[in-house]
Amino acid sequence: MHYIDGAFVPAVETAPVHEKATGAEIGRYALGTAADVDRAVEAARRAQPGWAALGAPERAAYLTAFADHLRSRYDELVELSMRETGGVRAKAVDEVSAGLKQLAISAVEACGTAGEVLQPYKAGKLSLSRAVPLGVLGIITPWNYPVNLAMRAVAPGLAFGNTIVLKPAELTPIIGGRVLAEAADAAGLPPGVFNVVEGDGPEAGHALAEHRGLDLLDFTGSREVGTAIAVSAARDLRPVRLELGGSNAFVVLDDADVELAASCALIASLEFQGQTCISASRHIVLEPVADAYVAALTRKAEALTVGNPFDGVDLGPLISEAQRDRVHERIVLPSVAKGALVATGATYDGLFYRPTVLTGVTPDMPAFAEEIFGPVLPVTVAATEEEAIGLVNGYPMLMNSVFSRDLMRGMAVAERLNAGEVHVNDAHARHGAENQMPGFTRRQWIGVQRGPLDLPEWTRR
Repeated sequence: MHYIDGAFVPAVETAPVHEKATGAEIGRYALGTAADVDRAVEAARRAQPGWAALGAPERAAYLTAFADHLRSRYDELVELSMRETGGVRAKAVDEVSAGLKQLAISAVEACGTAGEVLQPYKAGKLSLSRAVPLGVLGIITPWNYPVNLAMRAVAPGLAFGNTIVLKPAELTPIIGGRVLAEAADAAGLPPGVFNVVEGDGPEAGHALAEHRGLDLLDFTGSREVGTAIAVSAARDLRPVRLELGGSNAFVVLDDADVELAASCALIASLEFQGQTCISASRHIVLEPVADAYVAALTRKAEALTVGNPFDGVDLGPLISEAQRDRVHERIVLPSVAKGALVATGATYDGLFYRPTVLTGVTPDMPAFAEEIFGPVLPVTVAATEEEAIGLVNGYPMLMNSVFSRDLMRGMAVAERLNAGEVHVNDAHARHGAENQMPGFTRRQWIGVQRGPLDLPEWTRR
């Protein structure tokens, strides 16, 4: 059901929600319409002035109560995430914990500096910069990390005086939407401040993405859908904030610690079955260490177990049959047909896809050129460092890794890679893609943790 204007609203039509590992129906979600989206946006618009007028400590108190309710259901939410996303327990723990952390950070930031004193352009003048809310935020979230990818927008958005209309992914509508609505309701948020409209992307998602009552649309998802949203928004100059996928690279130089690189590769490419926008899609390895790297990668991949997340396995199921077929029939098989070799894997049982290592991958193959979003590690061999850098650049990327025993060499290569983040001798799991600072430079991180959300993301000055 929907949560609109402080009330849970039953839907005329519903569809089933399935546990990914077993296929069992674990609930139903509302098939929202454009009319439902209209009602939610209207409620958010009515509520926004009053919400923004509250003192920052009052908004912070609501966020703390929001977090307290989620925390009281922590074990339940971890298991619900496992069932609904198909992720293993460690992934679910990370997801729910990250959402709670984001609420805590935003509650603190709500009471922080709300502006700054600027140098005046002329003597005798006083110049002040004040941060004010954008207004109503529309948020469309994906199915892979539905709690924390919602909270990284919902929490700071609410903290700084905005109201929210959230459309969770139809594959994870309970953990990604309904439980958040229940927490907001339990926290006593004023009606209309936080709204959830369930539904499928082409209906409810499209209606929210096109809605002219929003002051910002925040979308996390595929590059194809994000591009369509950007094109549509540009015609009306509607503001959008997009985080899209990319073909991320994992570079292994000829002086790398091969065992370390192969271990990190499993995290970079196989965390949550490779179904993240920051997963490594291309492994570009210099020729002198290529055989050793492939051998280590294959050995480690073959040792991984795949099955029901509740059985303590390493990898769970893929999110859907459509995703499995995309990985196998659009990525793996066409690449093999073009000459790639299967070192291990390339088989599945239902939604359980074996970790797959492909060798001999070239730029004309789907395994090189496309974002994989599955448990596949394609290896491409480069003769020189220059060739490796050339193979990396030229594709949309979010996060890369470079491995070298010489830290300065690794940093020098990292500076030449056109990605939002580059890690040296590390995988993405210790850093994450959230809270990227806005600006005109790339952010390259080497074994350091980033700061919290930057204020201008959710306000206007």
